[in-house]
Amino acid sequence: MTIRNAGPTFSQLNIVSGDTAASLEFYRRLGVDIPEEFVWRTNTGIHHASAKPAAKEGAIDFDIDSAEFARRWNTGWSGRDDLRGRVVVGFHVPSRDAVDERYADLTRAGYRGLQEPYDAFWGARYAVVEDPDGIAVGLMSPASSEFRSQPPEL
Repeated sequence: MTIRNAGPTFSQLNIVSGDTAASLEFYRRLGVDIPEEFVWRTNTGIHHASAKPAAKEGAIDFDIDSAEFARRWNTGWSGRDDLRGRVVVGFHVPSRDAVDERYADLTRAGYRGLQEPYDAFWGARYAVVEDPDGIAVGLMSPASSEFRSQPPEL
């Protein structure tokens, strides 16, 4: 199969935390700039935190997600209780179609699909596959406001 879109760009490291408040405290103490406006809380606690984006082109996003939230954006992890400490290596691809094409190519080649491509609430097309060692690899298109929706209840 020939994939017609440009190659993926490494863009994100996402930690799935068993205690997001403790992880947030640790990384802030380490010196990572995680402003309060980049922390998503619900009545059940902290479910997502993002480091302040670096000003330079090609910078890598650093995110912390609760295990509960990770089960929502990666349905391949539904029902699992061993997510604490997992990481997701994220790659941006140039289009919504590129997410579908790369996911299809990888799963046809025998790699395990964890989350089929879908329109995520933050406006991007998103999918997750596992590499040969079991590391989750996220594929994400640019976000579009026309595909944004309310975040899930957690």
